[in-house]
Amino acid sequence: MDILLLLLAITITFSAQIYVSSTYNKNNNIKSEKNITGFEVARQILDSHGLNNVYITETNGFLSDHYDSTRKVIRLSKEVFHGKSIASVSVAAHEVGHAIQDKTGYQFMRFRSLIFPLVNFASYTGYFAILIGVLLNSIQFIWLGIALEIIILLFQLITLPVEFDASNRALSELKKHKILTKKELNKSKIMLNAAALTYVASVLNTVLQILRLIIIYGNSNNKE
Repeated sequence: MDILLLLLAITITFSAQIYVSSTYNKNNNIKSEKNITGFEVARQILDSHGLNNVYITETNGFLSDHYDSTRKVIRLSKEVFHGKSIASVSVAAHEVGHAIQDKTGYQFMRFRSLIFPLVNFASYTGYFAILIGVLLNSIQFIWLGIALEIIILLFQLITLPVEFDASNRALSELKKHKILTKKELNKSKIMLNAAALTYVASVLNTVLQILRLIIIYGNSNNKE
């Protein structure tokens, strides 16, 4: 069962990554009819919502795009920042969706930001606590590590509605501002949904990892 769960987790993770990459690359090769860059799209939508205080900067990395709520900055990868494809436009609009969530006080986003310090601590110490538990033969440390992994799972579950909502907002803005045609919007929706599936995959992967830990160390505890 342990090996089966591990293989299932690996399969889910790689399948999601392959699907997202293929969908992104496909739409990255299709230039939008409006012929405007991801930066221009982001700026247009931001300004229409009175978010003139939100800056847009270029960052390195592939699909490293994100919204920094603490600094009020949207960071777009070079490809998205300068790109004029359906993919670039869609990703830029998605990140603006997060900025709009921030402005409107979207509850899931606020709660996610609230628990982030705890999650950051859990991500660094979870498996370290389990390692200490194994080395010291302490079931208490092992269960502490599992509890910390559950905190990470909670964060990932909260992230799901945040990401899906940002994509819905992006599609709505792209339609409202007539940035993409109806046909292009359909392609954009498929790509954004594919990207959201990576978060679903992360949730499933964490659930499987927690189950593995419970099976392994729960059984060893019972034997004792």
